[in-house]
Amino acid sequence: MIGFLIGRFQPFHLGHLEAIKFALSNVEHLHVGIGSSNKSHEERNPFTADERKEMILSSIDDTIAKRLSIHFIPDVDDHSKWTHLVDEIIPEYDVVFSNDDFTHELYGKRGKSIIAVDLKSRSNLSGTNIRNLILTDQNWKEFVPSGTRDVLSQIDGKKRLEDL
Repeated sequence: MIGFLIGRFQPFHLGHLEAIKFALSNVEHLHVGIGSSNKSHEERNPFTADERKEMILSSIDDTIAKRLSIHFIPDVDDHSKWTHLVDEIIPEYDVVFSNDDFTHELYGKRGKSIIAVDLKSRSNLSGTNIRNLILTDQNWKEFVPSGTRDVLSQIDGKKRLEDL
């Protein structure tokens, strides 16, 4: 079975890593969609799609990497067309993994199988919270894998966030 998981990964954090591991416990292969791939250098989307891809790839081991493919999913202004755009980008998949009610609704209308992803420590493990912790020099590193820490260090993530 093949799965699909989408996220903005702004930045990729431990909750996202757990979601990938959960999805892979249910499928042989997982397509990971980097959502809002056409957006970066914005307050809500500060990191580029390539930076987010690097965060993911540098945070997983080879056994996981062999079972993943990563795709860029741009935003479109018409939600009804969005899932069809995804289908043009993502090769065939059997199940969608998501914790987002709107994603459930969109795929549910199309009759797609959906498995809810349980998010742990949502108040801490959210991109918004982590970005705020980075900006205010608080402890954010415990919430992201080492690969994400490395990428944020390389690109000077704090300066990027301050500039926005």
